[in-house]
Amino acid sequence: MGLILDRVTKHYGPKIACDRISLTLRPGVYGLLGANGAGKTTLMRMMCGVLAPTSGTIAYEGIDVSHEDYRDALGYLPQDFGYYPEFSALDFMLYIATLKGLPKPRALEKSRELLELVSLEKEANKKIKTFSGGMKQRLGIAQAMLNDPRILILDEPTAGLDPKERVRFRNLISRLGADRIVLLSTHIVSDVEHIADLILVMKDGQLIHQGTLEEIIRTIQGKVWECTVPQASADVLCDKHLVVNLRQEGADVFLRLVCEEKPGDSAVPVQATLEDLYLYYFSEVSER
Repeated sequence: MGLILDRVTKHYGPKIACDRISLTLRPGVYGLLGANGAGKTTLMRMMCGVLAPTSGTIAYEGIDVSHEDYRDALGYLPQDFGYYPEFSALDFMLYIATLKGLPKPRALEKSRELLELVSLEKEANKKIKTFSGGMKQRLGIAQAMLNDPRILILDEPTAGLDPKERVRFRNLISRLGADRIVLLSTHIVSDVEHIADLILVMKDGQLIHQGTLEEIIRTIQGKVWECTVPQASADVLCDKHLVVNLRQEGADVFLRLVCEEKPGDSAVPVQATLEDLYLYYFSEVSER
């Protein structure tokens, strides 16, 4: 069973934000990867019941997304989740727990348990307005977990976090995905690369790829090259091909390129990465 999307489509007038997406999700971490405007947030909001699909269905264990029982199984962290800056972290958790219908003794117990899970137990009585971006995002995860959801949907949860906070956040998400469906939307390639069991690549409202990291990368295997060339040759290659990396090495230039055929005598094929694939599909060069 699991969470099943069947030909889900969303129109905004003539614009198609999501186009006939079919997908089955079971426990694990899924990385939804795509550029801004690819349709990720629209898809996730439909999966949360915030938006109604123009056509198609979304259901979990046979329960439609529009049904109240579905919401009982759902935890959601939107890109910008609302909070009250004057509230302490614990007060905010208790407030959300009340909205979710938890009895008062259980609400306090669960709130403290989740603040410890996201490493905020020492800040439980501090006002949210004093929190860093990473602390606020961890609080967002905690509030989304109050009803012990079987489905956890996170929209751009690591945007704006520093590297240390991002690693802490990824580790937390990995643990949560052990026994529930976690869908993580992002355009930060490293977040997906490190924690996703399966990667979903979305472009122009469509899922263009889905699979493990190895399966996804296979799409551009044999199309990634490296070479070190004089400046004049580098200028020509940069005009013709997608450049993933460029580094000055004395009078010469090191280039990492993505292109269909060998871009010169000195170029050697190298192992493709998820970043290579992302730029292949979403860079301006690839869309010319």
